[in-house]
Amino acid sequence: MTQSHPRISKAVIPAAGLGTRFLPATKATPKEMLPVVDKPAIQYVVEEAVSAGLDDVLMITGRNKRPLEDHFDRNYELESALQKKGDASRLAKVQESSDLATMHYVRQGDPRGLGHAVLCAAPHVGHEPFAVLLGDDLIDARDPLLQRMIEVQEQHGGSVIALMEVAPEQIHLYGCAVVDETEDSDVVRVSGLVEKPEAADAPSNYAVIGRYVLDPHIFDILRKTEPGRGNEIQLTDALQQLAQDEKVGGPVHGVVFKGRRYDTGDRGDYLRAIVRLACEREDLGPDFRAWLRSYVAEEM
Repeated sequence: MTQSHPRISKAVIPAAGLGTRFLPATKATPKEMLPVVDKPAIQYVVEEAVSAGLDDVLMITGRNKRPLEDHFDRNYELESALQKKGDASRLAKVQESSDLATMHYVRQGDPRGLGHAVLCAAPHVGHEPFAVLLGDDLIDARDPLLQRMIEVQEQHGGSVIALMEVAPEQIHLYGCAVVDETEDSDVVRVSGLVEKPEAADAPSNYAVIGRYVLDPHIFDILRKTEPGRGNEIQLTDALQQLAQDEKVGGPVHGVVFKGRRYDTGDRGDYLRAIVRLACEREDLGPDFRAWLRSYVAEEM
């Protein structure tokens, strides 16, 4: 029988990382503010949360992250200038980000890993299940992963993580799940997790990607979790405990995602994301695709 579980209403977005892979661009600009076509990467993530019905968004920030707050705030001087010019189209784009969601911010004073960043959300989240969206992972709006994860959590309770099958030689870049099949083809039961294993030691090729729906018991576990890989408090380690003992916080399930995902934390994939999304835009796509075909033909 289907059980009823508390409705999820809050999203947490950890955004305190230094973005060292994009230096020197991120020396003074948060990596989350790097543009993907004409919107900063972080706006795509907030839009995804809102599309899934989560309009209460807490962003975990750090030093030099003030531009994130400014982006989702009103800019009256700019709005006034656009109004005087009669530029309604650009005015709407400027106001869009400030009207998206109810935004909250808390600083992660000491960068001690993703698990610690999630723990910073405890006072805001309280005793409700909540979603975590990593800013490096952009999920195409046409492939509603987060909505599906919320459905699974509401059905089974506990926590739900997003999984994606990757090539064995790539599994060392991700957390890796030990899984059992369920009646749903896109849902698995997670019985264990390993953080960034070598290919020979990986229990599967199911990689954990940057979307989570978590039971609030995760906070109690994170408070007791010792630093792990990289001397950081790993969210994977806390989820491993939940997976091994479902009496505390319920089971852990995984939704196997086969849609379009862009890893903007990687320089190459960041560039590919821009090209793909630009090609698909109605206003930019036709001319850009024509130029791209010509460029590739000349270079090849």
